[in-house]
Amino acid sequence: MSFHYTRYFRQSAAPVIAALLWALPAYAQGSSADSAQQETAKAKLHILEGLTVTGTAGDVGEVGGSATFIGQEEIEKFSYTDINRTLRLVPGVQLQEEDGYGLRPNIGIRGSGSDRNNKIVIMEDGVLIAPAPYAAPAAYYFPSMGRMEAIEVVKGPAAIKYGPSTVAGAINLFSTSIPDNEDGRLSGSMTALGGEDSTLRVHGYAGGWMPMSDAWDVGILVETLQDRTDGFKELDGGGDTGYRIQDYLAKLAFRSTAESGLRQSFEFKVQRSDEVSDETYLGLTLADFNATPYRRYAASQVDEMNVDHLTLQASHRVDFSNDLNLTTTLYYNDTSRAWYKINDARLTGAPSWTSISSIVSDPVTNAAEYAVLQGAAGEIRVRNNNREYYSAGIQSVLGSAFVTGDLAHYLEFSVRYHEDEEDRFQNDDIYTMAGGQMTLSSAGAAGSQDNRVGDAKAWAFFVQDTIDWDRLTVTPGLRYETIRLRQTRWSTADPSRTGPTTVAENSVDVLIPGIGAVYHLTDEWQLVGGVHRGFAAPGPGSTSDAERSVNYEAGFRYGAGDLSLEAIGFFNDYSNLLGTCTASTGGGCTIGAQFDGGEVDVKGLEFTAGYDAGKSLGTKLSVPLAAIYTYTDAEFKTSFNSGFGPWGNVTAGDKLPYVPEHQLTLTAGLEGETWRTNVIANYVDEARAVAGQGAIPANQRIDERVVVDLSAELDVVPGVSLMAIVENVTDEVYLVSFDPAGARPGKPRTILGGVRFTF
Repeated sequence: MSFHYTRYFRQSAAPVIAALLWALPAYAQGSSADSAQQETAKAKLHILEGLTVTGTAGDVGEVGGSATFIGQEEIEKFSYTDINRTLRLVPGVQLQEEDGYGLRPNIGIRGSGSDRNNKIVIMEDGVLIAPAPYAAPAAYYFPSMGRMEAIEVVKGPAAIKYGPSTVAGAINLFSTSIPDNEDGRLSGSMTALGGEDSTLRVHGYAGGWMPMSDAWDVGILVETLQDRTDGFKELDGGGDTGYRIQDYLAKLAFRSTAESGLRQSFEFKVQRSDEVSDETYLGLTLADFNATPYRRYAASQVDEMNVDHLTLQASHRVDFSNDLNLTTTLYYNDTSRAWYKINDARLTGAPSWTSISSIVSDPVTNAAEYAVLQGAAGEIRVRNNNREYYSAGIQSVLGSAFVTGDLAHYLEFSVRYHEDEEDRFQNDDIYTMAGGQMTLSSAGAAGSQDNRVGDAKAWAFFVQDTIDWDRLTVTPGLRYETIRLRQTRWSTADPSRTGPTTVAENSVDVLIPGIGAVYHLTDEWQLVGGVHRGFAAPGPGSTSDAERSVNYEAGFRYGAGDLSLEAIGFFNDYSNLLGTCTASTGGGCTIGAQFDGGEVDVKGLEFTAGYDAGKSLGTKLSVPLAAIYTYTDAEFKTSFNSGFGPWGNVTAGDKLPYVPEHQLTLTAGLEGETWRTNVIANYVDEARAVAGQGAIPANQRIDERVVVDLSAELDVVPGVSLMAIVENVTDEVYLVSFDPAGARPGKPRTILGGVRFTF
């Protein structure tokens, strides 16, 4: 982060939060707290309540829009560190896998497009967590799934609470909370798993609340995730293809007691992670994939990603009364990443380079360069994608409950100031390939390939009123975003950045309305519906229009005893779909360039069902069963010629790429008092890698697949459990993507075993 922005943030946001945190207690102390309030104050104050839509699985049924909450118990069944595997439990989500481990997830919701999550909102603890969510929404840092205790996924009108993008939905990850034991003791857990490919995964945390004085309790939490593997791919000539992640988190919190007379809490969070992964953009030709799907070409031998991430967060919540509360959060995220990876190849001394995507997609025309990828004599150009990101901001949510006549209201008003930046300072190195080994022959100067900064400043305001009238709940909401974007470029021969060559600025001001409704036909049956405006901002310096749509949904929910059902139909009417050129889409266009896709219709159905069959089977065992199904039909309504690889030249009626028509996940469990087994089977229909219609060409077809995972856990003694997990039980070989450059496999069968300690 540049000194300018550091100073700006300190001079603007920091005094605001400091004044707010000091002034509110002083204001609230002037009011008396009745005995009911004092009793309520004995309970833990959940700081996140003002920043989330659901917060618990029980809240989902009251949301005026689609919502899914996955809690800690469900997450612990398989102890996944791959977000892709976890999100199979959520309807309406499209997942374009890339590396088999979920290191760089590509998540779309309701046909929004999945490249680098750039159309959805990713948060941790209610705070935007992408490296630069406004200036570079396709930048890829994703929090470690292995340290999360819950996930909230919201779509429809419920999603406009977050922003900036509202075309699809939002994913909010909940980090481990401070344990709250009635006897005030510390508690925690440690899980250690090991297995194939030298995989070792250790996750542990400990903490708790304890009295600090008559007026205050103090809470602490320390946590770490250590995750490594040598990888399942086989590099020509040998070498690792895995990763190493070290993730640390600490929380310090204070909460008032009943004796203080004021209900409030503070929480300070610091999280730091480091990733080193031997990952590449270079895939395989389709013929090589069919022959040896887990192979990696010799030309990717020096490819490596390094990511360092830091999060600082301070939150405060005060309850002025039972009907009025304020939650404020100050946050700062810093991400440094350098992905050193092959970009293109040529014969030694040839006048031009050929991109790796061109080589693997047409190895006949590019036979000489294809041979270089496999180790023949030639030259390899490796790009140091060196980038730094920061994001910082302050957000407050004021909640108020009141009654007007026969109507009960819960009114929320929020404001957020946010700024972020992407700094690209990249260079190319040239290697000679001989005998399958690469040797550095020419090192490029820092900034000699790309030398630019994109930055954004945004104010966001949101107001929502949840109105209850008898059996009807209506939730109108309105979001306003004012965004200022800028891209500054320097000459690649000017590493000191003495003077910019171009400065391009653009701005967006948008109103995003939405309304959701829930009608309780009976205590078991609910009708659900809503409509909202979808919006996604253009990039810094872009001349494209913003992405806009009008999104509709309607359906029902049913819940009685051990049975729950939900069916939601949706229709997203895009007036303009945006495509952004990234290296992960295969390149072939100017990185960062945006393309207008015109009108697009996305319609579909989301269905979930859950039932515990234990009682009906006449057994004391718990037998949880669930089905999650998604149907999606996404097509272009206009014809146009595009330089954007995943679209190509589009004819009206073409289907969108990487949007399977059918997806189905089935889960089943069998649980006794001291043991548990679970199985999850995931079916994904075939999909296209490039927009089109009719029969899918073999070199663009992502075949249908079924992947089954199995887990078992046995309590040996109180607090000690043995665990076993088998991912991809049938060892299904399946292709997940042709992007960034070539065919890529899903993870093969992987067996893990270990132990879990709790105290």
